[in-house]
Amino acid sequence: MQPVDKKGLSERDICTKFITPALASAQWDSMTQIREEVSFTKGRVIVRGQLSTRGDPKRADYILYHKPGIRLAVLEAKDNKHSIGAGMQQALEYAEALDVPFAFSSNGDGFLFHDRTGQTHPVECELPMDAFPSPEKLWQMYCAWKGLTQKQLPLVEQDYYGQDPTKEPHYYQQSAINNTIEAIAKGQNRVLLVMATGTGKTLVAFQIIWRLWKAGVKKRILFLADRNILVDQTRINDFKPFGSKMTKIEGRKIDKSYEIYLCLYQAVTGTEEIKNIYREFTPDFFDLIVVDECHRGSADEDSAWREILEYFSNATQIGLTATPKETREISNIDYFGQPVFTYSLKQGIADGFLAPYKVIRIDLDRDVFGWRPDTGQLDKYGKLIEDRIYNQLDMDRTLVLDERTKLVAWKITEYLKRIGRFSKTIVFCEDINHAERMRQALILWNGDEVVKNHKYIMRMTGDENIGKAELDNFILPESKYPVIVTTSKLLTTGVDARTCKLIVLDQNIQSMTTFKQIIGRGTRILEEYGKTWFTIMDFKRATLLFADPDFDGPPEQVYEPTPDDPPEPPEPPEPPTPPGPPRDKYNVANVSVSVARETVQFVGADGRIVTESVKDYTRKTVRKKFALFDDFLNTWSKAEQKRAIIHELEEQGVPLDALEEIVGREYDPFDLICHVAYDEPPLTRKERAEQVKKRNYFTRFGGKARLVMEALLEKYADQGIEAVESADALKIIPFPTLGTPVEIIQAFGGRNQFQSALRDLKTQLYQTA
Repeated sequence: MQPVDKKGLSERDICTKFITPALASAQWDSMTQIREEVSFTKGRVIVRGQLSTRGDPKRADYILYHKPGIRLAVLEAKDNKHSIGAGMQQALEYAEALDVPFAFSSNGDGFLFHDRTGQTHPVECELPMDAFPSPEKLWQMYCAWKGLTQKQLPLVEQDYYGQDPTKEPHYYQQSAINNTIEAIAKGQNRVLLVMATGTGKTLVAFQIIWRLWKAGVKKRILFLADRNILVDQTRINDFKPFGSKMTKIEGRKIDKSYEIYLCLYQAVTGTEEIKNIYREFTPDFFDLIVVDECHRGSADEDSAWREILEYFSNATQIGLTATPKETREISNIDYFGQPVFTYSLKQGIADGFLAPYKVIRIDLDRDVFGWRPDTGQLDKYGKLIEDRIYNQLDMDRTLVLDERTKLVAWKITEYLKRIGRFSKTIVFCEDINHAERMRQALILWNGDEVVKNHKYIMRMTGDENIGKAELDNFILPESKYPVIVTTSKLLTTGVDARTCKLIVLDQNIQSMTTFKQIIGRGTRILEEYGKTWFTIMDFKRATLLFADPDFDGPPEQVYEPTPDDPPEPPEPPEPPTPPGPPRDKYNVANVSVSVARETVQFVGADGRIVTESVKDYTRKTVRKKFALFDDFLNTWSKAEQKRAIIHELEEQGVPLDALEEIVGREYDPFDLICHVAYDEPPLTRKERAEQVKKRNYFTRFGGKARLVMEALLEKYADQGIEAVESADALKIIPFPTLGTPVEIIQAFGGRNQFQSALRDLKTQLYQTA
């Protein structure tokens, strides 16, 4: 038999003919232990104007498993023109992201093996094709790395719930679940998981509970939340497989015949001892307690949640939070310990599981420069206004300016008219009174829609049931109304508003925990409803908190004992007694208010809000990749698909949409980058197209082929190079009038000749550069 010429084989051929057979020879099961071409992220969402595309997902050639849900290794393949180790750096990057200890690279001649656990010496070595480690070998090394004993393995190996393929956990969720199970298997009784809002904490909780329950390690489980909607969403969605074994504690009735209990913590606690009905359970009744959104109660030592947790202190307790509460007096980490897993908003956006955002920061003149009443001035209700300068901190707390409320409502309305009148919107106000006034002001500018349906704008606050009753309709993607909701505290947490496209901050926010939770209302993606990104409109400079290192950093405990202090954090101080009656609120009409400054900001590739100018940021980012103009020009000239370079620069954070706003929408991305990054004079798309026409370039084509080339040039002038390179370009007007895509290509003599003509056209377009 003639030997195969490996150099002529594609990467996929190398996988099929050499790597997969080598894995099979090492006893890897193709059905349960090998997955090929696994895209484990979705690709970052890239926003252009009101449209969005996705960057490339991270895709591993092979992921190897001990069993479904327990990853062991990543294997990256290359064709045989590359060396054996050419894929190792990528394999290590993926192995780190997937939290697996072993990485392999191969070109079909052998394997390069890298042991991230340090158990193998040397750490990295070559292996022949017939010496790939068996699943048992890598599993033993994995267990040694994790410190797992034979006694702990039955729990660690317990199956996931897997009857619904649409609910298969994402890679980071599997890491969170496995880390928790392993920690509990090793005897850890307090476990903290930190996961950004919208990353599926409840699904993670379900799989953890399911595996512990099915393994028989935990028999009675209590799931605690502090919002009724959280409990109900959990019961009917993620926890549905528990079926008749599950109950919700309500109406202060206790039935001890169930195994899974879901509960609103307010339902089992009260100010009087007799109301604390959780004490009807014996302290050892539950052996597992899961606390959702644990930052809101359990961290505070005198809270009702903490009271329940201490009563059931023998139970294993798991805290779930997007925002670990860390102050000098209150600590999640002090109670639960360091997180066993963290997945941040920044990482979620980079992976494409969470929506990126734009920030529109609007400063109003009375907020920035202040307002002082005339001597003896009365408000509109006849109350004497205290003589002092009122600024942003006072607005809608101690001073209500009617014109300010109207202006904020107008800016919201103006923006919705740009992005779509039915874009779900949450307006966060200072208090209930402010939320009601904002509702009225929004109706002033949106009367045309309110007349059609009065639920177009609604107030949802804790004091009023009519608005709260519409919460489910606001959350449901298929429900048209309500569209705009004003609130103060009710919607800050736990509300799964997946289609929310605009979050308005007209509230002074000092708490990082509150800020993270509010931003989390917009981070969910629902592509089938056009929700891939969202906007934050900020009137109170709350988005300055984006610059705080705590915004997306790892949680750190703040308690700093001196040599004479005890090692544990102190008891929280008693809340201060308010000094006298609440401060008066003044309501003032007929004071003019205007916009002092409006800026649009964006998130860079590193996940941080960009504070420098768009041009400076673009120059720095582009020159980091292409130091010289010639470097960029050569890369652009050689690229078969120019949109690939555009796509890559966007993934690295170059804000082409913002550049179009500044320089002009009539310019090609090529000219925008050349002009901003290298100070080259730009040409508009029409100017480039006219230069091609002046060269009599089309005389070389005849008949239908010439008409097609002229139409492609016009398409470039109108829409840009990406429209010309689109796979569907020949299916869009005017091309159907010239024939089917096959007929058009035949007019050039075939596909190769058509592709050659298209390449030549692009060369002509950028020839002057």
